[in-house]
Amino acid sequence: MTIPHGRKFWKMSGSGNDFLFFDARIDPPGAFSTPGVIDQVCARATGVGADGVVFIQTDAVEAFRIRYFNRDGSLAELCGNASLCSARLASELGVVDRNGFRFATDAGVISARFIADEPEIDLQPVKGLRPDAGLKLGAGELRMGFADTGVPHLVVLVDDIERVDVAGRGSELRFDPSLADGANVNFVAKAADGLWRMRTYERGVEGETLACGTGTVAVGVLLKAWGLSGDRTRLRSQSGRILTATVPDDSGSGIKPSLQGEARVVFTGELAEF
Repeated sequence: MTIPHGRKFWKMSGSGNDFLFFDARIDPPGAFSTPGVIDQVCARATGVGADGVVFIQTDAVEAFRIRYFNRDGSLAELCGNASLCSARLASELGVVDRNGFRFATDAGVISARFIADEPEIDLQPVKGLRPDAGLKLGAGELRMGFADTGVPHLVVLVDDIERVDVAGRGSELRFDPSLADGANVNFVAKAADGLWRMRTYERGVEGETLACGTGTVAVGVLLKAWGLSGDRTRLRSQSGRILTATVPDDSGSGIKPSLQGEARVVFTGELAEF
């Protein structure tokens, strides 16, 4: 398959989640949004390497719109770290006012701002919160809950984060038949330094990723529901970066959480042939 020469991209990292960004405000995504091409460019050894592909597009109302595709080419309604990265890139491109702006996603409109040079985004209200997911606990698992923070998540409280079989147990739970759309699976435990540690099995990637933004929010929501954390939870991802979930009380129209974390441009380039 031949890809036109000279298509510019930005390689970005959000706390270890890495993405390929394309500016599709003028040039439409074209073949770049097809599963075959996405699979090729996201391949670690033979492509650029990424967890997913993001297109920044124009929007009739908001500052811009993003569309996010997982590494396997499937369209996802939302990705927290991709949203943080999109806020960063939009700022770098001069599209937004860093003091406050809004952008559209397939999961709804997101408000964003920069705090001490880190982007923070407000997600849509949490859906389907269940402090107890009703699934059977495995060895070393203490509690399991469910929350949809734009995408569905299971959160599993464990006694030892290092001993979790993220690939094996994560895949088993991700495809549990009780979950109509599957789910990302986040394992969480208190670390010796007092911070919470989390590891995530991501659907669409079908493996462990170094961070998960909507998963961070889901963990914050469940930890608060379990009485183990307050409104603000700092979590150390598998990359070692810290993400912060802010979970206010139910406003009457749902819990409206926020996510703050690293988002940076790693490098830019142009795609040739694959």
